[in-house]
Amino acid sequence: MSIRKITLAAAMTVAFSATAQAQHSDGVIRIGVLSDMSSLYADIAGPGSVWAARKAVEDFGAAQKGLKVEIVSADHQNKPDIGSNIVRQWFDTQGVDVVVDVPTSSVALAVNTITREKNKVFLVSGAASSDLTGSACSPNTIHWTYDTWALANGTGSAIVKRGGDTWFFLTADYAFGHALERDTEAVVQKSGGKVLGKVRAPLNTPDFSSFLLQAQGSKAKIIGLANAGGDTINSIKQAGEFGIVQAGQNLAGLLVFISDVHALGLRSAQGLMVTTAWYWDMTDENRKWTAEFQKANANRWPTMVHAGVYSAVTHYLKAVSALKQDTDGTKIVEWMKANPTEDPLFGKGQVRKDGRKLHPMYLVEVKKPAESKKPGDYYHVRATIPAEQAFRPIGEGNCPLVK
Repeated sequence: MSIRKITLAAAMTVAFSATAQAQHSDGVIRIGVLSDMSSLYADIAGPGSVWAARKAVEDFGAAQKGLKVEIVSADHQNKPDIGSNIVRQWFDTQGVDVVVDVPTSSVALAVNTITREKNKVFLVSGAASSDLTGSACSPNTIHWTYDTWALANGTGSAIVKRGGDTWFFLTADYAFGHALERDTEAVVQKSGGKVLGKVRAPLNTPDFSSFLLQAQGSKAKIIGLANAGGDTINSIKQAGEFGIVQAGQNLAGLLVFISDVHALGLRSAQGLMVTTAWYWDMTDENRKWTAEFQKANANRWPTMVHAGVYSAVTHYLKAVSALKQDTDGTKIVEWMKANPTEDPLFGKGQVRKDGRKLHPMYLVEVKKPAESKKPGDYYHVRATIPAEQAFRPIGEGNCPLVK
């Protein structure tokens, strides 16, 4: 495990005021980016999330405001025990104040518990389980970018309305996949559809043939892929080799990132319906930020996870600056909930009592190769889902903070 430190303000910068320094042991705000740096989610989050956090600090003008900020990063390897050990070390010995990103819901749920125990701050951009604002909600955690409920109600309901009323789920066998399957199944049934079967595959599965054969045998109109990253790419590629779509069944990628579309190519990905919180080509600000991201990240396309890290860190820095302290995580999160969010990538928004960050979601369709006019021109935006409709109603999540 390697931990990289990036100092973003000169050592001579005085952090906060004399009063604030009394509340913080060493006068440094430390942001820990915990991510998958080397495996199936590295393109979704990974090093790009470190850059996004650093860019947020720079754009906020931390040094000019008298804030000294450090960013540390580590690879959780998609394992809850490794992620937990890293975070405990960060909190106990390295003075980390806030953890951001954390793809892989099982890791995020473990970090969620530790962050509450240590009264720090957790800003989730990469993990998807809606339990983070439901039964596992915490006064120290904000779920920023997307979640399984939003994905299910965006993509799932749109597909059922188009006639995809019988489903078979191919699900990643851990917390994220289980939550996405659960939330999508509820939408399918509520919309009048039926689930004919389901199968669960281990994380980072190289061979989906046995699972796809079961899906094919079900005769369901829709094969719902409740997985992400490399697992989504592999399952779609192998479904193509089996001729599943040509035989009359359709794939529903319930969590598809632009990095997945780029890896698959439009010929393989065309026609997929996708729900996303952010798309690089929607505004001039997004395009400008993307150009800077690509320059620093080997011309890769930024995902909504990267944009979410930038947005979350921006609002966190506003809170720390306003409160003149970074030691009391609960108070910082309370400020973040009480004050509206605003940044160049997501515009205006807010954070609910259950820790759910609200903003519009977008239902997009992957273009056909002939429809793409420039690099990265991958999506037709088919619908904008307003913020008040995009996420689970606050009273339905069983979050103790709401009661």
